[in-house]
Amino acid sequence: MAADECKIKVVCRVRPLNDKEERARSKSVVKFPSDHDDKDYVFDKVFRPDATQEKVYIEAAKEIVEYVLKGYNGTIFAYGQTSSGKTHTMQGVLNKENEQGIIPRIVQDIFNHISTFSTSNLQFEITVLSKTNLAVRDDKNRVPSVKGVTECVVSSPREVFKTIADGKKNRHTAVTNMNEHSSRSHSVFLINVKQNNVETEEKLKGQLYLVDLAGSENVAKTDAAGQMLNEAINNNLSLFALGNVIKALVRKTLTDGPKPYIPFRDSKLTRILKESLGGNARTIIILCCSPASISESQTKSTLKFGQRVNKELTAEEWKRHYEKECEKAARLEKQLSLAEAESEQWDKERTKLHQQIDEQVNRQDI
Repeated sequence: MAADECKIKVVCRVRPLNDKEERARSKSVVKFPSDHDDKDYVFDKVFRPDATQEKVYIEAAKEIVEYVLKGYNGTIFAYGQTSSGKTHTMQGVLNKENEQGIIPRIVQDIFNHISTFSTSNLQFEITVLSKTNLAVRDDKNRVPSVKGVTECVVSSPREVFKTIADGKKNRHTAVTNMNEHSSRSHSVFLINVKQNNVETEEKLKGQLYLVDLAGSENVAKTDAAGQMLNEAINNNLSLFALGNVIKALVRKTLTDGPKPYIPFRDSKLTRILKESLGGNARTIIILCCSPASISESQTKSTLKFGQRVNKELTAEEWKRHYEKECEKAARLEKQLSLAEAESEQWDKERTKLHQQIDEQVNRQDI
């Protein structure tokens, strides 16, 4: 699939109706057609409301663990409106195994993988960073870094969970009409895995950004005002910038001609994620949606965001596939022409040889 070639995967998760929506007698407006039906939105994977946390992790995110342990970078981020299930998908409930989200499951998997390696020659260093309310600065080499953050060296999943919990306490939330605990800031969780092979002196470093984005909001529905309104506008602008970066990366990966400009510097978030988006990095976009009729417009907006990425992939991939097939057809036509010319030459040689044989036989008869 195109998503595999350009290392961008888009999945969608639809949560069940919540208590507030049921009290408002809101109906579920999301339908899941069969494979034989026409579909308005198509993604690499779609998770229905009854999908467990484990199922979402295994089928959407688990593959990225081995990739990071091989020294590559990756990013997983949850995108959707306020109260669509992003934090539940990314973090879940840390102290309940069945309800843990992607971040704690990835952490556990990384430590499990490391424990299976022969540690006599390998040395591992795992550091984590958990940050909200992003403030970014550039060093003298114009490399962006997050201000006011100290990376923590960790030796167990429990230590990582503590870092997550500490970061959660600092996350700015506020009450809106859409959500009683609406996140007003992006939450970025970074795992650095450094490997050192003592015997070969080979060193590998993989980075994995796990991002719980602030909600994309219809400002009119939230009744936000003052500082909250400014925050909502800034968050929406940041999400818009992220969408532009993703689309530009898709074009860059699938285009053989001049490479498009990637607008990483348009927001703090995209500046931070620069090293883990594009190139050899893997990106997994998880669209989180509410099925409720009262959220229909915002759900459609979320789905269209993911569909734009997929359509970009599909259109460019078919174009490239068509161009490759044309090149292949041209090569085959050239080979066929050469073969026909060679066959014609052999026919001439065979006719000439038959004539020589006939002449020699005629001389012997005389």
